[in-house]
Amino acid sequence: MSQLTRAESKAKAQKRRNRFAAVVAVLGVLFVSFSYYFYQVFYTPNVETKGQPTYVLIRQGQSYKAVMDSIDATGVVIDRLSFRFVAKLMKYNELVKPGRYELKDDYTNRELVNDLRRGIQSPLKLTFQNIRLRQDLAAKLSTTIDARPNEFDSLLSSPSYTRSLGFDTTSILSMFIPNTYELYWNTSAENLMQRMKKEYDKFWTPARDAKAKALNLSRTQVSTLASIVEAEQQQHADERPRVAGVYLNRLERGMLLQADPTVVYANGDFGIKRVLNVHLAKDSPYNTYKYKGLPPGPINLPSIASIDAVLNPEEHKYIYFCAKEDFSGYHAFATNERDHLLNARRYQAALTRSGIMK
Repeated sequence: MSQLTRAESKAKAQKRRNRFAAVVAVLGVLFVSFSYYFYQVFYTPNVETKGQPTYVLIRQGQSYKAVMDSIDATGVVIDRLSFRFVAKLMKYNELVKPGRYELKDDYTNRELVNDLRRGIQSPLKLTFQNIRLRQDLAAKLSTTIDARPNEFDSLLSSPSYTRSLGFDTTSILSMFIPNTYELYWNTSAENLMQRMKKEYDKFWTPARDAKAKALNLSRTQVSTLASIVEAEQQQHADERPRVAGVYLNRLERGMLLQADPTVVYANGDFGIKRVLNVHLAKDSPYNTYKYKGLPPGPINLPSIASIDAVLNPEEHKYIYFCAKEDFSGYHAFATNERDHLLNARRYQAALTRSGIMK
């Protein structure tokens, strides 16, 4: 009897060992399966852009759900469920940060959530050109960053704020040096203004300041004259130093600048192709046919090439110029009014032949 009991006990122990081994085996399989699944959802590429740059914009205060919906809407996340699963596990819902983020090809869920959690944005490039009015500049800047046009317009039109930057509301446009700037989409309007002031001060090197001083011009006056030079010669930058020389000669002699682009600006009609007496009659400080000296501020945002053309003008005795009648974009220059009138008549005749009456 005792022997049978010992045998039964031994058999029962073996069964327990077998059951334990089976449980361990099952758990092992489950562990391997879950480990593989977790590896897959964390480390398998889950973004396919087909070579198209893809971005998601997250505004300040945007909810986690709205962000997830925005990412889904891009259509580049292959397995949306696994992405949301990883985002939850990594507690992204507690760390939503505003910005512009690139959804890069072959990104894993973990890499994408990491970028979003840490606020690793994709910078963008800001460029601006062909800007004439404050409102145009405000609109352009607002299309680049997450700020409304009225935010910029209120800063640009504020006497106290522009004064804090060293300008007034008419000269403030000269602070914006046309170039390519890298910045982040969630930069505030005021931070962008401060950035432009730093770039402006960096642009005005001691060498440029010395050249402006030698011409007896302030930085703002250089930019204002450069804006006129650029408006006069948009096609051929190589002629701008000569055009600048003409206006500097006129300033030195106390003559009216008589710059047609300032008349166009004063009339507020940028479609004018032929400046007529009715346009010249406009009473405005920007009308250089009526008022001596430079206008109160720039009539556009002059390029660096035009600013440097003013700082490095061609030395000559020309005091007149007008467009050539061949419409090449170049100008005919003269040292006296008689020759200038002959050049002007040739050009006006060419305009009439071409049917350009206004």
